[in-house]
Amino acid sequence: MADLQGRERAHYVRDMFERIAGRYDLMNRLMTFGQDRRWRRYVIQQARLDSDALLLDVATGTGDIAQEGLRQHPDITVVGLDFAPTMMTVGRDRLGRRKILWCDGDAINLPFPDSHFDAAVSGYLMRNVIDVPRAFREQMRVVKPSGWIVTLDTTPPPPNLLRPFILIHLRFVIPLLGRLIAGDDSAYSYLPESTEGFKTPEELATIMRDVGLQEVSFRRFMFGTMAVHMGRRPQAEEAG
Repeated sequence: MADLQGRERAHYVRDMFERIAGRYDLMNRLMTFGQDRRWRRYVIQQARLDSDALLLDVATGTGDIAQEGLRQHPDITVVGLDFAPTMMTVGRDRLGRRKILWCDGDAINLPFPDSHFDAAVSGYLMRNVIDVPRAFREQMRVVKPSGWIVTLDTTPPPPNLLRPFILIHLRFVIPLLGRLIAGDDSAYSYLPESTEGFKTPEELATIMRDVGLQEVSFRRFMFGTMAVHMGRRPQAEEAG
């Protein structure tokens, strides 16, 4: 599943998220032992938002990160974009997410004008897109100069003493939870497969620099299995 390429991969990922939408948030809490809330808070903090900012949450899903943006900055405007409509439908019905402006769209072809948003954030997007550099370039295009792009995603387990235990969690515990809680072990087999095959934090940071982002950095979480990357779109004169 994780070795699918191009549009075939995109269709698989969309269909998978459509199937698990109703239990997606619960599974995130269980798989991360509730730590995902902390990571979302950090993502919004790194977006460096003013009180009247316009924020884009790419691959918003049910709107967890978008909701956190509104919790930290009640007066901002948040647009949540996703290509899985059922995920957004689930999010719309949840308390505290009524202010999110929901938008159906593709992360590698964002339906917004240039330099429109003050910042862009995403969670678990880059591991699932078919073209990571293009996804970053699209976010750079729609974010204003000097605006921040922040992304949260899983990372391959680092080569340390905890790696065998992390692999057991990924390969056996998560698919079992998927079967018991979400009724879909195939979707939660894709997660560990795609995680193990994804970029290291250092590799993802290199891609961000290669597309032109500046001040790129990242912070690892959960024994190195999660990372938040951030980078700033340069001013026109800095890019020149």
